[in-house]
Amino acid sequence: MRLVVQVKLLPTLEQASALEATLRACNRAATYASRVAFANDLKDRNGLQKVVYTALKATFGLSAQPAVRVVKKVADAYTALKANLRAGSLGSPTTKRYRKAVGSPVVFRPDAAQPFDDRCLSWQYDARTVSIWTVDGRMKGIRFACSPDQFKTLVQYRKGESDLVCRSGKWFLIATCDIPDPDPYEPVDWIGVDRGIVNLATTSDSTNHQGRRLSRYRRWQARKRAELQAKQTRSATRRLARRAKKEKRHATQVNHRISKEIVSVAQRTGRGIAIEALGGIRERVRLRRDQRGTLSSWPFHQLGQHLAYKARKAGVPFLEVDPAYTSQCCPRCGHTERANRPDRDHFRCRRCGLAGPADVVAGVNVRDRARSAWVFVTAPAPAP
Repeated sequence: MRLVVQVKLLPTLEQASALEATLRACNRAATYASRVAFANDLKDRNGLQKVVYTALKATFGLSAQPAVRVVKKVADAYTALKANLRAGSLGSPTTKRYRKAVGSPVVFRPDAAQPFDDRCLSWQYDARTVSIWTVDGRMKGIRFACSPDQFKTLVQYRKGESDLVCRSGKWFLIATCDIPDPDPYEPVDWIGVDRGIVNLATTSDSTNHQGRRLSRYRRWQARKRAELQAKQTRSATRRLARRAKKEKRHATQVNHRISKEIVSVAQRTGRGIAIEALGGIRERVRLRRDQRGTLSSWPFHQLGQHLAYKARKAGVPFLEVDPAYTSQCCPRCGHTERANRPDRDHFRCRRCGLAGPADVVAGVNVRDRARSAWVFVTAPAPAP
């Protein structure tokens, strides 16, 4: 499996100035190459490189390998744009967003990330430094810092490109690590996980990860956003951007903590993890106006992604099951009816009388469906 490790660079003032000049030069070159690609309909890497390679070196001061990386960066940007258009992420062809995307070349921000390969970036692990190409020459001895676990992963599994990133005046290298997948074990049972808004995750073991604290935090952030938006100043706009990033980091940390705990329990008990496949929930569910912001900003998908990759890294079996009626179906008798769940928190079967917390019942149903699905997945193929 492929993971990324983010390390923080600790450059001197001279080194930071050279890195900033390099990032700006590379992105100016990428914007130029993007315009050429758009005007001549050159979206393949080799064809574009033949046209712009000389200009990138002569006009923007790039060496050979950074110029090649810039061309690949532009080609990858148009590949990603094409994939988003095909997937409908930019709306239908009649929308303003779609027409803007296809009607103008891709433009790169002055501080956009720039990839470096092993020819223009080298790591000195013993000294905890890197050596990187810049427009002012090769910069050696730039110190970096990371956690012990990240450093161990970096030394053992780093492979391929690393991206140079500048965020709020701080410098980072995001390195790609290719980690071998451990073989998943045969689970003795499953842990069903039900995801929600009031309760972020509830397992079939009745473990409840509540979202009240995160909900209060989000409501407080929403009030602060409204106050700043009312000011309509440039300073307020900058503070809004910083608050949005802080809120996103907070939600990500909560999801990391929850997923790490669930995966560790599954690994310790020899069980697998099953969740509901909640793809397309925005298209399936119609909500009141006051509920739309809550659902749209809730990180359902991110929690599922964290569970999936952490389970894969630990060798824990992972399944996504059909989410239909998991909160209305009785796990004892199978009776399914909307009246089985009279309110958000409680479940009571109208046929057999089974009662309990609604989210726990949903987690049990997810677990039971994983048992059936795993038997089907691992069943031997019929003989020809």
